[in-house]
Amino acid sequence: MSTLADSSRPTRPAVAWIGLGIMGSPMSENLLKAGYQVTGFTLEQDKLERLAAAGGTAASSIADAVRDADVVITMVPASPQVEAISYGPEGILENAKPGALLIDMSSITPQTSIDLAKAAADKGIRVLDAPVSGGEAGAIEAVLSIMVGGDKADFETAKPILEALGRTIVLCGPHGSGQTVKAANQLIVAVNIQACAEAVVFLEKSGVDLAAALDVLNGGLAGSTVLTRKKDNFLNRDFRPGFRIDLHHKDMGIVTDAARNVGAALPVGAVVAQLVASLRAQGDGGLDHSALLRAVERLSGREV
Repeated sequence: MSTLADSSRPTRPAVAWIGLGIMGSPMSENLLKAGYQVTGFTLEQDKLERLAAAGGTAASSIADAVRDADVVITMVPASPQVEAISYGPEGILENAKPGALLIDMSSITPQTSIDLAKAAADKGIRVLDAPVSGGEAGAIEAVLSIMVGGDKADFETAKPILEALGRTIVLCGPHGSGQTVKAANQLIVAVNIQACAEAVVFLEKSGVDLAAALDVLNGGLAGSTVLTRKKDNFLNRDFRPGFRIDLHHKDMGIVTDAARNVGAALPVGAVVAQLVASLRAQGDGGLDHSALLRAVERLSGREV
């Protein structure tokens, strides 16, 4: 009877994962923990070894990774990388099997997602754009917020997989909608970090106990997930990258461009976008985005 019961269970889809960086590695490992078979490819050999050590399979190329996959998940830095891994003879669209579901979890322009969905449809491949929020900690803890664009039926197919990666999973509309919501998310996060950074410098220059001040602020209306996640970064000046300034610079370009296209004014967002760009120009692009504190310190006459 147990054999019958086992054979009646739906088979979990085979997953290919392309891009095993700060976010991709822990996310793919969470799929492994949830019982999925994951074959991965990335450019860094140590990340492939990490996947294999966690129980996954390291592939020698994108084509090798996606050939037998039911679901292909991509997590790479920006639109050019998504296009590079998706198109061309060695890319996903030429090598994934018809009927496969491609879930792009990168943060890219909405138009790139729309174009990818159209190109994939010609190959019989379904696409969802599913960018995430929550940073490295959210990826490790599998509590990411996942904003999805695409067809409802494909969303329902993907949902069990996404539930192994995040806590808040929402279909936001057609292709590109997930990226539009992610752009708004990055706008809010950047402005929030900037406000927190300004408050930190103000508090310190005023001689207040910073740790105590941030604790009480986070318990009131000024509290936020950003402050909860980044409080120790501010206190310890620990700017090891969870989400790099370089990437937030890219995202601020996405949101300001998309907002201009739809006629939405972002006066505060535009200022923060320039502050992010300034920090990057000063050589801090590889630091965590909480390093916006360094820019405020410089403006306030403090050597950093």
